[in-house]
Amino acid sequence: MSQAPAPQPAPAKPEAAKPDGKAEPKPMITFEDFAKVDLRVAKVLSCVPHPSADRLWKLSVDDGSGTPRQICAGIREHYSPEQLVGRSIIIVANLQPRVIRGEESRGMLLAASNVPKDGAGETPRRVVVLGPSTEIEPGSIVS
Repeated sequence: MSQAPAPQPAPAKPEAAKPDGKAEPKPMITFEDFAKVDLRVAKVLSCVPHPSADRLWKLSVDDGSGTPRQICAGIREHYSPEQLVGRSIIIVANLQPRVIRGEESRGMLLAASNVPKDGAGETPRRVVVLGPSTEIEPGSIVS
């Protein structure tokens, strides 16, 4: 006798905040979908304010390609340029470029947060930029 497949949970809205301020889980993806994401180590070369956005830094990073890459990152409230320049970070290297308030961003840095961006609640939001625990060359693959 065969059993019916277990019901799958309904997809959650991305970054939706629960009453406790924590983010709802995002929908399941396949391994093949995850394998499309190109995560790389990059070293922050410079960090300047975005000219048209108070919450964004405009970062120039060495991604190992030989040509600096510009990334706009919404971490200005959490990090100073001195905390970022020279630091190794993890980036999504194959994210389609996007113009953010007039500046092209060619990737995304990875960061963890204790509450979602739209999380209402009493818990102050912390943001932690992710990077390798030991020095490794820019362009190194994260897997």
